[in-house]
Amino acid sequence: MKQILSFFFKKWKNDQKGVTAVEFSLVGVPFIFMVVGIVEMALMFTAQSLLEASTNQAAREIRTGAVQQGGGVDLFDDTLCNFSDIFIPCEDIQYQVISMDDFQQAEDIPDPTFDEDGNLEDQQFTPGGVSDVVMIRTVYPYQIRTPLMQLALAPDSGGERLLMSTIVIQTEPYQFED
Repeated sequence: MKQILSFFFKKWKNDQKGVTAVEFSLVGVPFIFMVVGIVEMALMFTAQSLLEASTNQAAREIRTGAVQQGGGVDLFDDTLCNFSDIFIPCEDIQYQVISMDDFQQAEDIPDPTFDEDGNLEDQQFTPGGVSDVVMIRTVYPYQIRTPLMQLALAPDSGGERLLMSTIVIQTEPYQFED
């Protein structure tokens, strides 16, 4: 009996079948989580980049005076949405446009405040006039899609990560049309 057990033990000890499956089970799960996390982070950075670029495009319409000369909030919305609509739903973007006296006043602008639903509380739109300093702030609540990444990146907000872009510009010395 002892010889039989010794034979099976030696055979089992030298057997290499299933080694790949065991190694994959040890390494595969963390690898898959890492790949999914990289994809999730890439999507979030893409959304942030698009928000920044669309804010810059919409700020240009204010800087050149197109908004003030008749385009209004509709031109600002269209510019913001046309650029960001590739990946970000336009109806989810909230913004503030605040005219100021000078760049020094931009340093004193308070941080944005949000209500209990996560909406920007002060959504004013005052694009200013010729040579005014204007602050444009856009906010987008990015919904993290992967449950494990929700725990890592937004554990207290139900899986939402707030993306924000702020630009302070001085409008050009454009002339109003009469």
